[in-house]
Parts: sequence; C-alpha cells; structure tokens
Amino acid sequence: MGDKGGGDNHSEVTDFILVGIRVRPELHNLLFLLFLIIYGMVLLGNLSMIGIIVTDPRLNTPMYFFLGNLSVIDLSYSTVIVPKAMANILSQKKTISFAGCVAQLFLYALFMVTEAFVLAAMAYDRFIAICNPLLYSVRMSRSVCIQLVAGSYLCGWVSSILQISVTFSMSFCASRVIDHFYCDSNPIEKISCSNTFTNKMVSFSLAVLIILPTIVVIVVSYMYIVSTVLKIPSSEGRKKAFSTCTSHLGVVSLLYGTVSFVYLTPPNNPELRKVASVCYILFTPMLNPLIYSLRNKDVKDAMKRVLWKKKLSF
Repeated sequence: MGDKGGGDNHSEVTDFILVGIRVRPELHNLLFLLFLIIYGMVLLGNLSMIGIIVTDPRLNTPMYFFLGNLSVIDLSYSTVIVPKAMANILSQKKTISFAGCVAQLFLYALFMVTEAFVLAAMAYDRFIAICNPLLYSVRMSRSVCIQLVAGSYLCGWVSSILQISVTFSMSFCASRVIDHFYCDSNPIEKISCSNTFTNKMVSFSLAVLIILPTIVVIVVSYMYIVSTVLKIPSSEGRKKAFSTCTSHLGVVSLLYGTVSFVYLTPPNNPELRKVASVCYILFTPMLNPLIYSLRNKDVKDAMKRVLWKKKLSF
C-alpha cells in the first residue's frame, strides 16, 4: 500500500473529517461561544485599524501602509480557518471537501508566510527611519513599499504552491480523519500511506528559507536601531525613537512565540498543538491591533478624531 502512486489514491478521496478540539459534548456550545467572541474581536479590531489607516490622511506613511496590510493578513488567515472550525464544533459530520482542504492549507500558508515577510519589511522601515532619516522619503517611497508588500505575497504564493503540491500528491488510503480543527500539513502527513520523506524535506527547507532571512533582517535592523538610539544625547529623544519600535517588537515576539509554540509542541501531544494553534490563529490577530492602538500615539489620536466626528454627527 505504501508504494502506490499518489495520483490513483488521493483522487478517490472526496472529503476529509476534521476531528477538531476534543472536549466533552456538553462543552461544545461553550467552545463555539469562545471562538465566536474572539473571532468577533479579530474582525472588529482589524477592520477598525484598516478603516482608520485608510481614512486618516495623517497616517498616510510607510509604517501605517505596512500596518494596514498586516491587519488584512491577520483578518484573512483567521477567516480562512475559524468560520469552518466553528461550524464543525456544532456539526456531527465535521467534514471538509478535498478541494476545501487544499484551499484552506494554501491560503493559510500564503498568509502565514506573507506576514513573516511584511514584519521584516516593517523592521527595515524602522531601520531607515531611525538610522537614515534624511534618506527615508527616497528609500521608503510609495513604490518601494508596494514592491515590498507585493514581494511578500509572491514569497507566500510560491511557498504555498510548493507546500500543497507535495502534501496533496501523497496517497490517502490509510485514513481520511485529520486530527486537527483545520487542514495543516503535519496532521495530513499522518494519514498518508505514502513515504513522507519528500514532504518533510520540502517543509523543512521552506521553513529555513522563510524564517532565516526574515529573522536576520529583523535582528540586524534592531541592532543598528539600538546602536543609533543609544547615541542620542537626550533621554526624551531616545524614548521617542524607541516608542516607534516597541509595538512592532511586540507583534514580532507574539507571532514568532506562538508559531514556535505550535511547531515545537511534541507531535505525540496533538491536543496541546491544537491549543497552540488557537493562540496563533485567534489570539495573535486579536492582540495585534490592540498592541498598535494602545502603544501608538498616532493611532490613538486618529481613533479619538473618528470618535469625536461621530459624537458631533449625533
């Protein structure tokens, strides 16, 4: 069975069963409500952030252009997974079509990789703003910002195509029950009766090619930033320079912390991995707008202007 080609076998699979998070039946409604509340906060926070950035001309800068794209990405990968996971919590069947599973993994991987590169671009933006302020308008022109975001999406698209190509070329004659609440490559590997060595090598290579350059850009940028800021004579000047970076550092730490939690969780503990995935898919996109709105004076001022206009309109 393990030697059969992927083409003959996976074509017979029309759908998969997503096991979801294992809880007692009486807790299903509570779990659904928890997902609903947090997803509602994800929608509210990120749509509000996008709305403020788009409508306030004072936020028409590279940093907020990247932040608006970050909110779009956070909103997108949550929406790819959460509504289907919520439907399956209340459903007896808990199925997802083969095409739906392919689409979910493709879009999840696309937005996940894109976010890593957009965060690296944001670090580069802060590096130019603090270390080379006189060249900022040239180095971070509108066209450069668009190219950086487009390049991030291109990297996400290429890596996603590679990931789904190797994942869904495997045979699924062993089982169609995925022990997760969404389609991810690791639990899909476990139900294959094919040799998964190629799949593991592609996944590992993609992880190295994505994580290494983005981490290097972020770390090197902040090494230069810290070195430059420490040379500023006044404590007020140092505080002002660092204040533009703390929100970004918080988001980077949150992203890489939760992703590490997901993928460093022992594979023999699938329930812990699911909890870790909830942290990444729900809590990270919920907290990102809060981190930027609570720690960023420009965003807080823009929110006050929006609320003041609404108050006047009443």
